[in-house]
Amino acid sequence: MRCDCGAQLDRALGAIAAEGRGVLLYLRQEGRGIGLPGKIRAYELQDAGLDTVDANLHQGFPPDARDFSIAARMFRHLGLRHVRLMTNNPAKVQAISAAGIEVKRLPLLISPNAANRSYLRTKREKLGHVLATPDEASEGDGLRLSLPKEDAIPIVCGSRVRQ
Repeated sequence: MRCDCGAQLDRALGAIAAEGRGVLLYLRQEGRGIGLPGKIRAYELQDAGLDTVDANLHQGFPPDARDFSIAARMFRHLGLRHVRLMTNNPAKVQAISAAGIEVKRLPLLISPNAANRSYLRTKREKLGHVLATPDEASEGDGLRLSLPKEDAIPIVCGSRVRQ
């Protein structure tokens, strides 16, 4: 798999199950908001040599067209005002915070593989995703990530506002 989304979903669901509570929001914003046809074309462009960001730009899309304020509205609808959010995307944290939800970002680290190493590097370098800290990186590329210890798995959950 070229992206890390499936592995991140599996890790998040496992963390929620281990915590015994949590919220998983699914936003239908395929291909960073460009839709399934755009994503398929982006894959063709990547196969021709463009990276994931340039493939979106080549099609006339922004690098990331998602609207994360939708997630903030969903959190508010659930009565959540404070969340621990498993994400590597600072734009997601910023958008949800700007919409009035207090966010603590928790890393969702996935070990790269041969199929997604370049994709992850592009996300880190061009989109600002936080994919590794110096002590988590090895082999000098900042992409080989150690998985958290079982007792340190981040959880997506929030606190209900008490009435």
